[in-house]
Amino acid sequence: MVEITGVSKVFGTHRAVSEATLFANRGDFLTVVGPSGCGKTTLLRMIAGFETPNSGEIRIGGQRVDAIPPYRRSIGMVFQRLALFPHMTAAENVAYPLKMRRFDPRKIPGLVDEYLGLVRLGGLRNRRPHELSGGQQQRVAIARALVFSPDLLLLDEPLSALDRKLREDMQLEFRRIQQDLCVTTINVTHDQREALVMSDRIVVMKDGVVQQADEPVALYRRPETPFVARFIGVTSTFEARVVEAAPGALKLAVGETILQARGAGAALAAGTPVDCALRAEQIAIGPVEGMPRFENAVEGRVRQRIFEGERMVYAVEVPALGGAVLSIFDHDPVGHSVFEENQPVRLQWAARDLFAFPRGDRPPLSTTTTSTGSDRT
Repeated sequence: MVEITGVSKVFGTHRAVSEATLFANRGDFLTVVGPSGCGKTTLLRMIAGFETPNSGEIRIGGQRVDAIPPYRRSIGMVFQRLALFPHMTAAENVAYPLKMRRFDPRKIPGLVDEYLGLVRLGGLRNRRPHELSGGQQQRVAIARALVFSPDLLLLDEPLSALDRKLREDMQLEFRRIQQDLCVTTINVTHDQREALVMSDRIVVMKDGVVQQADEPVALYRRPETPFVARFIGVTSTFEARVVEAAPGALKLAVGETILQARGAGAALAAGTPVDCALRAEQIAIGPVEGMPRFENAVEGRVRQRIFEGERMVYAVEVPALGGAVLSIFDHDPVGHSVFEENQPVRLQWAARDLFAFPRGDRPPLSTTTTSTGSDRT
């Protein structure tokens, strides 16, 4: 449905998007995710026609759209700022794009009722935006964007202004509506949870460059770059070097500590310096003595403990890993032992859960990267 091939956009000396290539199949929910300034909104604006690429091409429904102005593209949009007309009721807001497109006036009331029903606002059709909650305003904006049956729906961080609980509810609501209508959707966000929950496919961008595009489970389990491993999920990093390399398996050294890992991306020869990435939920934490052995085991000391209801989050300093501080999630904080700050502990994980990448662009050592407000270290 959407094909983007080698698209670049330059503003002065700043290269906002660099040779981006990606696609969205008909009916897909595609999310472009990355930190602020990565180029995701510029990419969305080029699809919408608000910006013109310096190079490359964009096709929608097989048709190249370079010369087609935004108002002639069959695209619905929902923005972070919903831009509902304050003097209009919910029904009048939804009817507006139909009137602008000169729909048969006899059909407009039925379409408005249908789409207000789809977003579960049938009983609030006569309320103005200030009389609606934030979530209800979002639903009006969705109905308005979809009522004229666009070929493509574009979402520009429409949930970022909502509180956490409402945002999570609306993620599921967006997904339900998109699946009901089977409308091709491209969403941009910096929220990695939103991307995982809502998407058929995810594109991760950094500094205007597409880092990886894949299905959510594959992207999470098989990141292709250190940046993707850090950005998607809560991931701790440290440095090591390759001691032995075999297909799909590596033996690493951090000082005198030997670790088992799986390779990611390019083949790694013995002696190669690598960046290691380890997800918080893959690490088992327990007492120094008495834990069953995994392939990898190190000892550390608890530096911080945070109770988040459904899980306990630990930050543990590990001298054997060069002083790296690893984040650990314990998802059974009631049934398991609780470890106090400064208490010695053992950390263990399977070889398949330790990623090793050729050393390259990375944050400082002993860091943990997270993209959701609820994940802390």
